[in-house]
Amino acid sequence: MPTLDIENTIWDKGHNYIAFCDEVGRGCLFGSVLAAAVIMPKGLVIEGIKDSKKLSPKKREQLYELIKEKSVAMGVGTVSAQVIDEINIKNATRLAMKKAILSIKDKEENSIKPDYILIDAEKVDISIPQQAIIKGDDLSHGIASASIVAKVIRDRLCQKWHEEHPEYNIKQNKGYGTKEHREALKTYGISAMHRKSFLTKILK
Repeated sequence: MPTLDIENTIWDKGHNYIAFCDEVGRGCLFGSVLAAAVIMPKGLVIEGIKDSKKLSPKKREQLYELIKEKSVAMGVGTVSAQVIDEINIKNATRLAMKKAILSIKDKEENSIKPDYILIDAEKVDISIPQQAIIKGDDLSHGIASASIVAKVIRDRLCQKWHEEHPEYNIKQNKGYGTKEHREALKTYGISAMHRKSFLTKILK
């Protein structure tokens, strides 16, 4: 279960605004990769927070609303399928994280610059002290919170993308390469929202 152990060591060093950052959609065939950055109040624990992949959609939505209400500030960054194809998914993920961190705003829409960043398993090209935490969404309450925010926002985007491209059933598969999605690609071809660099083996 994620705890505050990692964040407490950072808070104890005098860093008050820790931004927690995670991404979702890294392995998808369709759509943007999306990152969320969240600054949580010092010492706050929200019951039930854990890695977004281990929560039901309903529970994620409930926790997302709580995180939104309780957080100091939040930011979101996306990188499109076209840019993923140009710079590769690892660089695109890092860019989405950087965008999320740079877009952090409080509830009054004031920009907030964190003084430390805890990131799930990545490093970001930004001049703020940071630490990459392997399996951060399992270990850190804050990173798990960011994973929930990222997942809920991207799932809502998937609903919108589904309405634009219903033939791929994105509301169900979220853009991942399910058997149904791969078969739809063979039937309908590639859309402008697909990551072409991910499809070379599928569309042989």
